[in-house]
Amino acid sequence: MEIQITFDANDPPSLAAFWAEALGYRLQPPPEGFESWEAWEDSQGIPEERRSDWSAIVDPAEGRPRFYFQRVPEGKTAKNRVHLDVNVGGPPGTPLEERRKLVDAEVGRLAALGAVEVRTAEEHGEYWTVMTDPEGNEFCLQ
Repeated sequence: MEIQITFDANDPPSLAAFWAEALGYRLQPPPEGFESWEAWEDSQGIPEERRSDWSAIVDPAEGRPRFYFQRVPEGKTAKNRVHLDVNVGGPPGTPLEERRKLVDAEVGRLAALGAVEVRTAEEHGEYWTVMTDPEGNEFCLQ
């Protein structure tokens, strides 16, 4: 069974580019036989005004799920009911002080890409930061 994670978005290509950089993914290449997505879209008769209605990113190592970004007419209006936890603090057993440094460094990197830091917490020996992506979707770095 394969899993795909889908994001509703105002600007799918931009949000896909953010998450590709955040997760070490790459933009999904065009289907076999096409040199570009534009060539594929031409072959499918997709009108120019609909060509940025979606985007996708894939794991270069092919071990993690595909992310799909689709344009929707409405903006985000409430807190996510599901969010991503991005584990950047090292493997299990990494000392708390080292995890803090790793998480904080990633907070800075993603903020430079357009993410916003919401809050940082430390509880029961765990350390994490809640952030939002450029379209306001919450996620955690831990």
